[in-house]
Amino acid sequence: MKPDLYLADLEAKPAALDALAASLETGDPFGELGDGVRRVVFLGMGSSRYAARVAALRLRSAGLDAVAEYASATAGYPPGRDTLVVAISATGGSRETLDALARHTGASQVLALTNTPGSPVTRHAGLVVDMAAGEERGGVACRTFQHTLALLLALESRLTGVKADVPGLLRRTALATADLLDRRAEWLPEALRLLDGPHGVYTLAPVERLSSAEQSALMVREGPRRPATACETGDWSHVDVYLAKTLDYRAVLFPGSRYDEQAMEWLRLRGSTVLAVGADVPGAHAIRYRGDDDPGVALLTETLVTELVAAHWWTAQGS
Repeated sequence: MKPDLYLADLEAKPAALDALAASLETGDPFGELGDGVRRVVFLGMGSSRYAARVAALRLRSAGLDAVAEYASATAGYPPGRDTLVVAISATGGSRETLDALARHTGASQVLALTNTPGSPVTRHAGLVVDMAAGEERGGVACRTFQHTLALLLALESRLTGVKADVPGLLRRTALATADLLDRRAEWLPEALRLLDGPHGVYTLAPVERLSSAEQSALMVREGPRRPATACETGDWSHVDVYLAKTLDYRAVLFPGSRYDEQAMEWLRLRGSTVLAVGADVPGAHAIRYRGDDDPGVALLTETLVTELVAAHWWTAQGS
């Protein structure tokens, strides 16, 4: 993994999003899916599972039976012809995902979502969808995570029959992403100062965008190798509130939960440092960006803040 190339991967996000939008405008990558899908099972690890968990929740809220499983689980939903298995692996070679997929091969409908056409995950798939994120030369899943979320939104539209302008969302996301990149000299130094504490970084997000907290924490761990932990905002008051009392607690809040104020009440009381991404929150330092009031744009954009923080820390360590 290389920090300078990771930063370049982040800077290439707007162009990659525009290219994916253009591709989706020319055709539906999920158009060849078979009918009769009663259950959707997402398989993946790491960033793939983070994105899948959000997609599964959205499908359940639309009335579909959907679950995002750890591909490493020994037990899981049994195969069936009315089951669509979505195997997600950017490299196409995740051992756990391949092992989990084996029990469904020939027995369930299988869709492979990968950034590496021709990779092992595609060999037994009835349909292969390319993430089209381009090569991530830094060795860290950043654009592939963003493209996975976007393509799972397109899959949601296909399965629910509810028309969605995913290309339009991607173009708005490209503008939002470019806005954060172009203005980073304005907000990044303060973000670095606020989050640079002795006890790591803690990220909070509503369950509907929990992937943002999970991906952000992963980026801090994976690049600069600093401690970082993700938590769902409502659950925070039951599981992580205790740490805010004893540590120099530095948090990134992705607003939008009905329980934001519940968490912030404790965080203010305990003098914690909070960086709110995408909204003004009393007691927190805010980073705003173009289109941050659009939930879809927020889902696809907001991790860039912590990705750039991680890139800076990682580069500084290398120098």
